[in-house]
Amino acid sequence: MKKITQIAFALAFALFLVSCKNTKQKIQEHVSNYNNLSSIKGSGITSTTAKAFLDDNKIEIRIETNLEENDANKLAYKESFPDLLKEMIKNDQISPSLIAEGVKFDVYFLAYNNAILAQELVDQDELAVLEGTAKSKETAKL
Repeated sequence: MKKITQIAFALAFALFLVSCKNTKQKIQEHVSNYNNLSSIKGSGITSTTAKAFLDDNKIEIRIETNLEENDANKLAYKESFPDLLKEMIKNDQISPSLIAEGVKFDVYFLAYNNAILAQELVDQDELAVLEGTAKSKETAKL
């Protein structure tokens, strides 16, 4: 009976190890899901794509628009970009669980000519800021 229990435990443990994914596999899965399922709504947004940089533990997200590169658009989107990032976190397009594993999300908001209108590197520190800002706004409403 003891031998059967040991064998069953060994098989269960081996199955557990095989079913666990490492961070690089999770990055690849997240990027694949993002590219197959994600859509970001907003004024002027034409497409969005994610790309994995496995050696850097980073995911790059490009949000392409039909907007012109000018100071007014840069200012407007620099101010509204944190709200877009919070929405992406809420929708798991930026994954807090991957960030907890050390993955960084480099998010770009681009004009029609690929000029950067806004950019943010979302790591553990920036995630805390974004979540903290969201909580302080909710508290202010009360």
